[in-house]
Amino acid sequence: MFNLSFSLSLSRNIGIDLGTSTTLIYVKGKGIILEEPSIVAYQKNDNRVLKVGKEAKFMIGRTPKGVYTIRPLQYGVIANFEVTAEMLRYFIKQIFSRYQFIKPYITICVPSGVSEVEKRAVSEVAYECGSRRVFLIEEPIAAAIGAGLPVFEPMGNLIVDIGGGTSEVAVISLGGIVVSEITKVAGDYLNHQIIKYVKENRGLFIGDLTAEELKISLSKRNDISEEDYKEDSFEARGRDRLTGLPIKIELTKNELKEALYDSVVEIASTVKLVLEKTPPELISDIINKGLIMTGGGSLLSDLDKFIQEQIKIPVFVSKEPQYCVAKGTGEALENFDSHSRVLIKTSRSR
Repeated sequence: MFNLSFSLSLSRNIGIDLGTSTTLIYVKGKGIILEEPSIVAYQKNDNRVLKVGKEAKFMIGRTPKGVYTIRPLQYGVIANFEVTAEMLRYFIKQIFSRYQFIKPYITICVPSGVSEVEKRAVSEVAYECGSRRVFLIEEPIAAAIGAGLPVFEPMGNLIVDIGGGTSEVAVISLGGIVVSEITKVAGDYLNHQIIKYVKENRGLFIGDLTAEELKISLSKRNDISEEDYKEDSFEARGRDRLTGLPIKIELTKNELKEALYDSVVEIASTVKLVLEKTPPELISDIINKGLIMTGGGSLLSDLDKFIQEQIKIPVFVSKEPQYCVAKGTGEALENFDSHSRVLIKTSRSR
């Protein structure tokens, strides 16, 4: 009889955190070996892919006529099947350039609650890239595993994963999601809020890359006094709203926090909504263990403190939160027999 776990031990198995902003790939036995922006640059007249990943991201806002940059995933799901397949094929080739004769088993993360059509689209992309077998895993579960939570125990684990396209809040117990909510207020949305704030309040047009740099600056944790924190500022360059000329301005951390305040409130409200739907028995566990934050967005300065004030239970940011989903996917690969129940098996549609 065909032994799936034995076959998995022999093949080149990879786990993919296919994110709206960033794609991470975990190779069994090696860990995370690829981290690239989920961006593709292409020539419109013949749809020819020019650059993928970091090189494509550098081209955002700098392309000549006829060349476009695109994020093939929107809010955690595939918006452009062909471009997503091209992007994944490129990344996988980077890893297996010397092992192209080996068809890997691929495990890919998907947001909780996605439709069967969306799940099929994700798995078909992996099969198009030459995968021998495809498994899916829900992102909150992968994030919880990567954060070291006892997801298979009969106890409540509350987690919020703030990615590029979506923020997901879930209560996990016995290897499954008991309650979950998802919001589009996440990394990309925060960038847009910064762009909007700077335009309306400082009269400056800035691009996506500048907004992202400002957000990352706000996300850095420094051991400094509150007074110094208020005085810190960052340079932003763009086009003056009135004159149309290039200028640069200084933005304080407090201004950036003001720009993101409504977004932070929305994330906290999503956590509250999940807690309101959680069974009392699991609430007891959550009060003792607190909320665990994962995803790159969880590094936003003081976000954990704000949520803790709102929900009145301890909030902790996991170690290297931006890698939790990829690490959780990798752990499922490394320990397939014990983690197989959280994996969704797929088959290629013909």
